[in-house]
Amino acid sequence: MLKTNLFRMLAALSASTVVPSVGCAAQFVLFDVTFTYTKMDADNSTPSKSHYYVRENALNPDRPRDWTSPVDYRNGTVHIRAEVIEKPPGGEQTTWTLCYIPNRGQGNGYGCTGTGIYREKGVYEQDVSMKSFWQNEAIVWSEGIKRMDLVIKDGSGGGGHAHKRSDSEKFFPTKMRITMVQVSAGSAYDPSLVPH
Repeated sequence: MLKTNLFRMLAALSASTVVPSVGCAAQFVLFDVTFTYTKMDADNSTPSKSHYYVRENALNPDRPRDWTSPVDYRNGTVHIRAEVIEKPPGGEQTTWTLCYIPNRGQGNGYGCTGTGIYREKGVYEQDVSMKSFWQNEAIVWSEGIKRMDLVIKDGSGGGGHAHKRSDSEKFFPTKMRITMVQVSAGSAYDPSLVPH
């Protein structure tokens, strides 16, 4: 009887320490925010205009400090889900630049990816390599991320901040839900792990 109970305890302990199978993605939601953004918001955002700031209280409190080890998120992908809930009519090309603001940077001190261009309401999703986006090497990934800056722009590229446009009514107001999911190197995004 004692041997049987000991065996059961050891089997239970062994089962609880098994590493998840390859089919289970090592991933975490960096943030999931829904917000309405107006021209007034864009004009008055500080320190930079056309920015929506995802600060500490809106970021996942359980995000890792070190994105390189023991789980390698730095060399993985980010799954970007942009849900355009409200947008002015007219089909104006719009995008959000998504900038990682690190606890410690180098060079220019931050790096940015984006939602891609959209024209209408809907859900837009993509997977982006963490090694492919603008200035990704300017972030010391072992020190973690303290904030995300989301910047609304037109379709012209880097400097096309929407608040500068004379036809700003084509961009504002808008309502967005933006979710960023960090997926470790060698894993695939698993949508079932993300709250909908």
